[in-house]
Amino acid sequence: MAANSKSRSTTIRSRLNHPVIDSDGHHVEYFPRLRDYIREVAGSGVADRVGRAFDGTIASTRWYRESPEQRLEFRTKRSPFWGFPTKNTLDLATSMFPKLLYERLDEMGLDFCILYPSLGLVTPHFEDEEVRRATCRGLNRYCAEIWGEYRDRITPVATIPMNTPQEAVEELEYAVKVLKLKTVLMASYVKRPIPAVAHRYPEVSRYAFWLDTFGIDSEYDYDPVWSKCEELKVIPSFHSHGEGWGSRTSISNYVYNHIGHFASSADAICKSLFLGGVTRRFPRLKFSFLEGGVGWARSLLGDLIGHWEKRNREALENYNPAHIDEQLLAELSRRYGGTVVQNREYVKGRELARMHEGDPTDDFASCAITRREDFRELFLNSFFFGCEADDPITASAFDVLRNPLAARLNAIYGSDIGHFDVPDMREVTAEAYEPVERGAMTEQDFRDFVFVNPIMLWTALNPDFFAGTVVETAVMRYLAQ
Repeated sequence: MAANSKSRSTTIRSRLNHPVIDSDGHHVEYFPRLRDYIREVAGSGVADRVGRAFDGTIASTRWYRESPEQRLEFRTKRSPFWGFPTKNTLDLATSMFPKLLYERLDEMGLDFCILYPSLGLVTPHFEDEEVRRATCRGLNRYCAEIWGEYRDRITPVATIPMNTPQEAVEELEYAVKVLKLKTVLMASYVKRPIPAVAHRYPEVSRYAFWLDTFGIDSEYDYDPVWSKCEELKVIPSFHSHGEGWGSRTSISNYVYNHIGHFASSADAICKSLFLGGVTRRFPRLKFSFLEGGVGWARSLLGDLIGHWEKRNREALENYNPAHIDEQLLAELSRRYGGTVVQNREYVKGRELARMHEGDPTDDFASCAITRREDFRELFLNSFFFGCEADDPITASAFDVLRNPLAARLNAIYGSDIGHFDVPDMREVTAEAYEPVERGAMTEQDFRDFVFVNPIMLWTALNPDFFAGTVVETAVMRYLAQ
């Protein structure tokens, strides 16, 4: 039962001469039905353990089961609550029922929607391998079968665990070759125990961990995963939570934990992939980081360029203690040292050298940066950044006066329908268009945001990504140009 009145988003869409592609909508899994799929994959015993598996993740309900004293004692992070629209029951039903969402896409001003899971943001982070793999497999079958009928306007996304390359490759093979899914969501990191702590104090391992982000310092070589993505023609997308690590561990305030957490998680893996040389070794592959906006990406790009300029292998010689002019330092310390030198004759260079021990390391060696423009190829061309409709920072992606390298960053529109950020699905495209009405974005910026950049992302490996969809003609016309 779609609403009868014409929405603002419908009005906006009617004025555009191009489709609107949503690169990050969400469906809400009906868990009793999903559990049926998990049971079919791995049996009732595994399906019954799924509820307990959430306790090691962002979605843990432990906080609600503890007393205030226990929360203080264990520093239990305040967990998410009330994350889906309920007062707007039509929208709640829309996020669960494929036919209803399909019928309402025009109300939202959306021509085509790439639809991510909700529980699937959490399930690849289950610690129990058997439950993790069975849940991801069951969820992928759920998505393919329940949403598959509507692929001319909706493409459901497969969930890929990343605890080991083998685990990821096996689920990629199944999702793409068997289920015929063409978009994938990968865990952005794996929490791994610190060996010394786990060995000596196993009971505190849940508090002491490090984040494996698959690029630098990884426990495994993840190049087979990126190779498999190229072979299967799928783009890795990342959408993991950053709550529960870093500073986002408040025991009382969920908003404190939530603000910036997707950006923090995206920053970690984006930086790791870049410095780990993944974009150098796989130049055709693109990566998308969802729901964190683009502000962190602008800052990261600027920081990477600035650090390279000051800490590339040649520039490091500026800080080599061997270059201290002992005679000049001694003379200056006698003339100006004063109370710094006190009763010493003069400052000796070798004393300062001891403060800078260790051999130099070229932190940019893996990505083989030789000039500033390399960042355009290895960062700007490879990375795409999901921005929500109400994100006021999105316009900055197109600010060539202030962005490093005078760049237009690859911002892609993500409606986030299905989650609390969107209390009314009918408003999403109208909200995304508001910066144009305020003069913060041009019509060309908006076209790139909702149409051109998504095309460049999703067709990078698979030119036929939009074949058989309602936007196929428009996409092929653009690519032909």
